[in-house]
Amino acid sequence: MKKLFLMLSLALAACSAFAQNNTVVRWQKMVGVITAPGIDNPVAVTTDANGNVTNSIHSGGLPWTAREGSARVNTSTGEGSFDVEGLVLVGGNSTGTPGAVTSVVGTLVCNPGTADQAVLDTGATSLSASGNAELSFRLNVPSTCNNPLFLIRAGVRWIATGAIRTTGNAFGY
Repeated sequence: MKKLFLMLSLALAACSAFAQNNTVVRWQKMVGVITAPGIDNPVAVTTDANGNVTNSIHSGGLPWTAREGSARVNTSTGEGSFDVEGLVLVGGNSTGTPGAVTSVVGTLVCNPGTADQAVLDTGATSLSASGNAELSFRLNVPSTCNNPLFLIRAGVRWIATGAIRTTGNAFGY
């Protein structure tokens, strides 16, 4: 009986260690930046000891919407993917289209707003005329990645973000 208990304990400990080392963060939905035209809505804002802004990711200058999308990142291996559908402008002469935006990047922000904030960009991928994009990638994620954000950016400005964040191991637990 002691051997069975010991074997079960070791198996459970191994599974727990494996699960902790394979943390996957998922964003079940993509939403566009909702801001008034010409108004900035920065994220990942950090300040120095005097309260001066030292870093931030600015929002697009017009409101965007997304029909659907998702993202996932394994913070242990850095492997991930994102997809978005219907990422288009809402307002102005380009309403219902991505306007002049023809490519996007994914951005993982670890520890946003803190001194050890890390901003990690994927390579660029094409954004179709109907606002669709997808990409599989690998990032060099820092060992500590708390409260992660996932953004979709056009150039240096964010135009969509991951929403409804969940975490689990590589098997979805």
